[in-house]
Amino acid sequence: MAHRRDRPHVRHRPDDRPQDREDRLTSVTESNTDIEISRRRLLGTVGAAGAAGLALGAAGGAFGQSAFAGSGSGSASGAAGSLSSLGATQVAFHGDHQAGITTPLQSKGHLVAFDLAAGAGRTEAAALLRRWSETARRLMAGETAPTDDTGVALDAGPSSLTVTFGFGHSFFERTGLTARRPAALDPLPDFSSDNLDAQRSNGDLWVQIGANDGLVAFHALRALQKDAGQAARVRWQMNGFNRSPGATAAPMTARNLMGQIDGTGNPKPSEPDFDKRIFVPAAGPGPAEHAWMAGGSYAVVRRIRMLLDAWDAQPLARQEQVIGRTKATGAPLTGGGETTEMALDKIGVDGKPVIAANAHARISAPEQNGGAAMLRRPFSFHDGIGPDGAPDAGLLFVCWQADPLRGFVPVQRKLDRGDALSAFIRHESSGLYAVPAGPRTGEYVGQRLLEG
Repeated sequence: MAHRRDRPHVRHRPDDRPQDREDRLTSVTESNTDIEISRRRLLGTVGAAGAAGLALGAAGGAFGQSAFAGSGSGSASGAAGSLSSLGATQVAFHGDHQAGITTPLQSKGHLVAFDLAAGAGRTEAAALLRRWSETARRLMAGETAPTDDTGVALDAGPSSLTVTFGFGHSFFERTGLTARRPAALDPLPDFSSDNLDAQRSNGDLWVQIGANDGLVAFHALRALQKDAGQAARVRWQMNGFNRSPGATAAPMTARNLMGQIDGTGNPKPSEPDFDKRIFVPAAGPGPAEHAWMAGGSYAVVRRIRMLLDAWDAQPLARQEQVIGRTKATGAPLTGGGETTEMALDKIGVDGKPVIAANAHARISAPEQNGGAAMLRRPFSFHDGIGPDGAPDAGLLFVCWQADPLRGFVPVQRKLDRGDALSAFIRHESSGLYAVPAGPRTGEYVGQRLLEG
């Protein structure tokens, strides 16, 4: 049974005296039968320490994410000192863009795709998105789920929880909305290095969940799965992780499972053309039927397995040549620090380019791809040890762009033709999703498409 919003239950120890409870918690309503407090009312005030905690470890990379503070995050009000800044940090559900795109990367993540059930169409999809949006709004605010809350996260704050929703190519046939499907959502081309599992690719609906607490992230996943009811079934689901906020002495770009500092070249919201690269413009391109995507973005999602045994067998110098950067600092092989521009024309004493022609950093650099850029916001994964003793581990690659034909596709085509890193990775699943703009107050995600 769901708890009432104004009176969610909290359990007390047998020796818990009323005066002690009053010392620990504020804004608690006492009655003759119980003393209750909601997740939201447990939140502490986040000040400067909270902002610093959010920045620490917020970077990650697919082949890369650099540290940046996204819009839409803030602090929740409540009982001072009742939670650490890590637990109290809240991300807004409503806004110009959905949360989970420019939000600093969280330490725990779940990616899940759903297919609409047989016979379900536009009406059922709208009802599902309405349920999902209300659940996401409540959980991101640190409240309990609207129905049948499991109690998993009752004693936790929102912990930077974000829930992001997207539509796959097949969603539009299922809902009779093919005339409103943007051309940018056309299926990705085949790449020679792909080894894709169709059962773990695509899907009518896609959901990204991120949080800085594993139980909070799982709670959201479980609540959304229950909300799907008979309207949709899980097609595939993947779990990921990143460095926890505060794990390093100072903010820094994270390392991937290959040990490389990864994410130095990611576009940053402070750059003047960031919105143009990442978000769909309000006016065109495309017919008026596609205007519902204004303020939205396109997510490319790929499970990239890293062949870590083969990689670890390479000497350090070889690993650095493959990437084009030093392993210790992330600096380009041409010198300087992590953020120093690569001197791609620099020739070594052997008469060859210091950064090899097939080095990953060279091939993927925006200046080598006509300025093509994407915001990479991934999670690492480890799904156990295979029968051969090798780890099933790598990257849940998620990248964002205003147009995948100008972002992901041209860069991946070049990587596919000659990236030295290709010998050490395997693309095992793939998906492309249209992620609409953030909902206005009182609106559910996708309403402008489903009811426009």
